[in-house]
Amino acid sequence: MTYNQFAYIYDKLMEDAPYDTWAAMTKKIIRDKGISESASILDLGCGTGEIAIRLSKYGYVVTGVDNSNEMLSVAQNKAIDEREKINWICQDMRDLQGFTEIDVCISYCDVMNYIVKESDIALTFNHVFASLRDYGLFIFDVHDDTYADESLVDHTFADVGEDVTYIWECAGGEKSGRLIHDLTFFQQTNANKYIKFEETHEQQVYPLALYEKLLKNAGFRKIEFFNDFQPENELSSKNRVRNFIIAEK
Repeated sequence: MTYNQFAYIYDKLMEDAPYDTWAAMTKKIIRDKGISESASILDLGCGTGEIAIRLSKYGYVVTGVDNSNEMLSVAQNKAIDEREKINWICQDMRDLQGFTEIDVCISYCDVMNYIVKESDIALTFNHVFASLRDYGLFIFDVHDDTYADESLVDHTFADVGEDVTYIWECAGGEKSGRLIHDLTFFQQTNANKYIKFEETHEQQVYPLALYEKLLKNAGFRKIEFFNDFQPENELSSKNRVRNFIIAEK
C-alpha cells in the first residue's frame, strides 16, 4: 500500500472525527490563557490537515508538521481549495527543528501515543520546549490507559462503507500499555472489483505521571490535565477516553 492510498483512506475513516471540537477547544484555551487571536500555532502530526485548516480559518498563523509527504500533499491541496495559507513541513517530531518563538504547539488525535519509546518522548518534549516562546503552550492528547485496556485491547472493529470497508483488530503487546493495531482495508475500484491492503500501527499508552515528569524535565513550569475536551473541568476519575495535557513554558 502507498501512503497516497492511506491518506485517502484515512480521511474516509475519520469522517466522523470531532475535528470541530478539537479546533474550538484550542481556540477557547488560547483565549482563556490571554494569547493573541493571531497566535502562531504548530500542529505536530497534522496528518491531512483537518485541524490545521480549521485553526487557520480562526485567524491563527498555522504550520502543519508531519513525517509523511503524502499526507502533507493531501493537506496542502485541501488548504488551496479552502484558500487558507498554511505552511506544511515534513519532519519527524523527534527531530523537530527550525522553529522559535511559537505561541502554541498542539498534537491531537493520539499522535503522541505513536511515540512508543520513553526516550523519544523526552526528546520530542525538549524540541517542543525549544520551539516555544516564553509562556507558550504545548497542548496534546493521549489515550486514557484504562480506556485502552478495557475498550481497545482484544477488540475488533469493522465498518462497511460505500467504497471502503475495514476490519480493525487491536491487541496488546508484550509491554504494558502497548497497542498493536492490525487494519485490513478493502477499497472499491469499480463496480465489481476491490483491492485489499493491510496496515499495522503500534502505539504506547503511558500513565499521565510519566508525561508530567518528562515535561518537567524538559523545563515546562506549569502542567494541567483534563479529559474529553473539557478544559474547564478537573480531570475526571471515571469514564475517561482521551486525556489532554496543557504545558506552559
